[in-house]
Amino acid sequence: MSDVSKEGPVAGTSKGEGRIGLLNGLAAYGMWGLVPLFWPLLKPAGATEILAHRMVWSLVFVAAALLVVRRWAWAGELLRQPRRLGLVVIAAAVITVNWGVYIWAVNSGHVVEASLGYFINPLVTIAMGVLILKERLRPTQWAAVGVGVAAVLVLAIGYGRPPWISLVLAFSFATYGLVKKKVDLGGVESLAAETAVQFLPALAYLLWLGAHGDLTFATGGPGHAALLASTGIVTAIPLVCFGAAAIRVPLSTLGLLQYLAPVFQFLLGVVYFHEAMPAERWAGFALVWLALVLLTWDALRTSRRAARALGPRAARSAGPLEPTGGTGVPEPVGAAAAAVPGGACDLPGIADMPGAPVAEAGTAPLPKP
Repeated sequence: MSDVSKEGPVAGTSKGEGRIGLLNGLAAYGMWGLVPLFWPLLKPAGATEILAHRMVWSLVFVAAALLVVRRWAWAGELLRQPRRLGLVVIAAAVITVNWGVYIWAVNSGHVVEASLGYFINPLVTIAMGVLILKERLRPTQWAAVGVGVAAVLVLAIGYGRPPWISLVLAFSFATYGLVKKKVDLGGVESLAAETAVQFLPALAYLLWLGAHGDLTFATGGPGHAALLASTGIVTAIPLVCFGAAAIRVPLSTLGLLQYLAPVFQFLLGVVYFHEAMPAERWAGFALVWLALVLLTWDALRTSRRAARALGPRAARSAGPLEPTGGTGVPEPVGAAAAAVPGGACDLPGIADMPGAPVAEAGTAPLPKP
């Protein structure tokens, strides 16, 4: 059985399965990182129309997938539990804000600022854990949060305003992750439930646009219509890859892979979209990256210490991965849980990357760029 503190596959998987999981993780976060290249293709549709299409076509796509696998029992159970249903509505509302702001930011020339939102998301998640869940932080984690706050102040001075796009994206997705942990739904089911909440308002908006002659889906030609319809596929495919990765690689690996998406987005903003990066913005981003280095170093150090303290025999008894907390994410049981980056306050939000709930039953919620 693999020691969860090591960078091997999840317990119970072969090396080959571990490689498959790693490739799927790279594919998932790579696609999320490259998604800024997709949204501009949907112009002249505005951000609100693109958002509405994403809601509608995502439901169509996941509903078709659920029909194929005949997995609908969860829907009846959800409808009989008003509290969980209310949480799904909250999750749908929060992720609507996240999706909408992200699409608008990319198509308005703010890719770098959008990437910042996902760089600081782990820090925001930690802060929410302290303020809302009353979690305790280690000194290095406090230092990381402090450096993150300083970074936001430096960037606010550099931009001449608070980096509101970054803050909205980070706080909306951190809130989304917090709500999702209480809902207890698998990835495909979760996306289906949330887009079902979004579907009627989104469809009504598209019909309203059509009635006023402003629906580009109807006037932009078949290629444009096909691109708008493909927003459902663009939402779901990375989640499928993430789901395949989450059951094959340890959370520590996913916790590190999560930074690929904002790195790719940042590089696209600077190199491809040629967004301005004056010295004060470089200084702000450097502070953010320093905070993330501190956070990652602390998580890995704690993981190694826990592994040494447990010893081989204790690691075998404490290390098996089981779904916990109702999220379905494989997490180590017992003392090892606090040691794994991505769990507790170590590398929070492994799934909290730009844009979407998770892909498979048995994985945690993700962002959706």
